Amino acid sequence: MSTSVSPDLRRIWRGARVPLALLLLVFVTGLVLLLSRGDQTTGALEPGSYQPEGSRALAKLLGSERVDVRAVHTLADASGALENATLLVTQPDLVPPGELAELRKRSAHVVLVAPGPEVLKGLLPGVQAIGDGEVRTLAPACTVGAAVAAGDATMGGIRYHATDPGARLCYRDGGGAALVQVGDGHGTVTVLGTPAPLTNDRIADQGNAALAMRLLGQHPRVVWYLPSADDPALAGGKKSITDLIPAGWRFGALQAGIAVVLLALWRARRLGPVVTEPLPVVVRAAEAAEGRARLYRRGRAAGHAAETLREASRSRLRSVLGLPPDAGPAAVVETVSARSGRSGAEVGAVLYGPPPADDPALVRLADELDKLESEVERL
Repeated sequence: MSTSVSPDLRRIWRGARVPLALLLLVFVTGLVLLLSRGDQTTGALEPGSYQPEGSRALAKLLGSERVDVRAVHTLADASGALENATLLVTQPDLVPPGELAELRKRSAHVVLVAPGPEVLKGLLPGVQAIGDGEVRTLAPACTVGAAVAAGDATMGGIRYHATDPGARLCYRDGGGAALVQVGDGHGTVTVLGTPAPLTNDRIADQGNAALAMRLLGQHPRVVWYLPSADDPALAGGKKSITDLIPAGWRFGALQAGIAVVLLALWRARRLGPVVTEPLPVVVRAAEAAEGRARLYRRGRAAGHAAETLREASRSRLRSVLGLPPDAGPAAVVETVSARSGRSGAEVGAVLYGPPPADDPALVRLADELDKLESEVERL
């Protein structure tokens, strides 16, 4: 009777309970930390984010002054909440200038954070971006009420120049200004060169809080628009990589491709018909068997070799005894025992016994198999 060495359920449980306990502990700890965070958001200028670059502190200050802060991430949501509201656009370069112009018509006041040249060209043609500056403490030196009341503030970033006579420039730095405010028949637009005064880590510095509160708290509601690249309404402004490649480069790549194909056709080797050749060496079956035996011996695979011998003997015995190829051990042992006169235990030990421990035992097994086959075939 053979003894099973496969692990049972008790052994599996004993071996796996410690790793499972550690995994469960990690899962529960992560779940507790996630639940303890509450309903929070992350990201730059997010009104619900507690991160340094977030704007949770400013949103709380506006809420304390009974200003409704409504965060939106799609163009449709922003357009539907602009009645008597201030519109803050955190990434105006993601929004097509035409869409921004439509939002401006429906807003009482628009605040743009660090807009680029394309946005300015479509929305404020009289304002141009002239370069980047250091974000540092600057004095207002202008007549914009929010800047005058706030005083010194952390400004800088993109510097702007205005040719529009109605534009007012504040926080000048190196020939440009970090804040530009333009008012006309379509409402007021304020351009900030940096988001620094709106973030959690800078809101308490200088007059940042006063500047942000006065710019965004002029109306009962602030529509805090954080454009997202996933917004289907903004998909029309996306360009594929081929659109970004200049036409001259595309034409040059086409010419280079044609040249490579022509060079490959010119230099390619012409292959003739398939030639059949005789094998250089003919290996006899006896030599192949001997080589395989040497490999078994070198790998000390006596058990594997014994099983190969036994399976070959069982196959030949099934054929001699008229048994089907899939006959089980019991049927084979019973039939061979009846034919040879040996006991069933002896036949089972020869055909299905344990593997030999060494090469001499393997040789003895091979002799026993040959002897058993001879006895069956002789009767």
